[in-house]
Amino acid sequence: MKKSKDKRKDRLSRVSLTLMFSLVIFIILFIAIGLTIGIIYLLVWLEAIPTYEGDAFEITPLLLYVTFISLLIGFGISMLLVRFPLKPFNKIISLMNRLASGDFKARLDFGKVARTIPALDEVTESFNKMAIELENTEMLRTDFINNFSHEFKTPIVSIAGFAKLLKNGNLTESQKSEYIGIIEEESMRLSDMATKVLNLTKIENQTILSEVNQFNLSEQIRHCVLLLESKWVNKNIEFDLDFPEIYTVANEEMLKQVWINILDNAIKFSNDCSTVYIFMEEKEKGIIVKVTNEGIVIPKEEQANIFRKFYQTDKSHASQGNGVGLAIVKKIVDLHDGKLFVESENGFTSFTVALKKEYTEK
Repeated sequence: MKKSKDKRKDRLSRVSLTLMFSLVIFIILFIAIGLTIGIIYLLVWLEAIPTYEGDAFEITPLLLYVTFISLLIGFGISMLLVRFPLKPFNKIISLMNRLASGDFKARLDFGKVARTIPALDEVTESFNKMAIELENTEMLRTDFINNFSHEFKTPIVSIAGFAKLLKNGNLTESQKSEYIGIIEEESMRLSDMATKVLNLTKIENQTILSEVNQFNLSEQIRHCVLLLESKWVNKNIEFDLDFPEIYTVANEEMLKQVWINILDNAIKFSNDCSTVYIFMEEKEKGIIVKVTNEGIVIPKEEQANIFRKFYQTDKSHASQGNGVGLAIVKKIVDLHDGKLFVESENGFTSFTVALKKEYTEK
């Protein structure tokens, strides 16, 4: 019943579109004929066109008949012919309705002949790009709901479970201490996830970089390594820092988030007892920072997606994370008018950040 109503509605919209275009053509035709009649009368008045018995108004009935018949014929032809140039519009409207109803598999194709027309080819390419982006966004939204609900549910279940054990009692002091430690750790994990999401929302809504100042970038990176000490010590990871003292002008707090997220990511996916390399170089026009770890390789087909928010390469949830950290990194680097690159092959993964020596407002 609903489908038949939708089809009826589509037919009515097509008819109305045809009528609208026909009306436009009719108006143009009417104006053209009116101008033609006006020109003829002007020529007659100027005696440039001879008239029967010298009376210009004797041609009026003939002109009226010609005008009326021309309008009828023109309108009829326009109704018939306008359907052909309107076919692409009707097709686009149908596919847009499919996209609006949630069918993101809809793709536009006018055929081989139409592809030779640059305008139609551009419309086809733009429409299909939009459909692909919408499909990817929907997939990410679904993945986010699944991944994020899992990431939040796990610590909540742990907190509830150990709190229940503490409530029931009959525990030794060491058990109580252990359970309280787990509750504290899981609470901090929840807090960290919530903070990252809030930071991402805040950064996404920011278009102008503020609070820019000069600071020691080398010292900042060393400080970030120390902040994550507990994580890399647990995996027996060593750091190889290769850079001199380099200063930059940027938003200090934002860049701190960049290094913490990249280093945290490197530690998380590094092999135990491996080394994380941090290389920094000052060039004529900017600064290059490269963080390399040995461990899990990011497949090439997924490298383009890792900076999307809530995207996770680890579908098994074996490692902690919610796909927010690298999205924050990408947005902050973009705000600084910098570049972000990833390379992952032969057991090594590198994230490279290219920054200007001094950020200047656009």
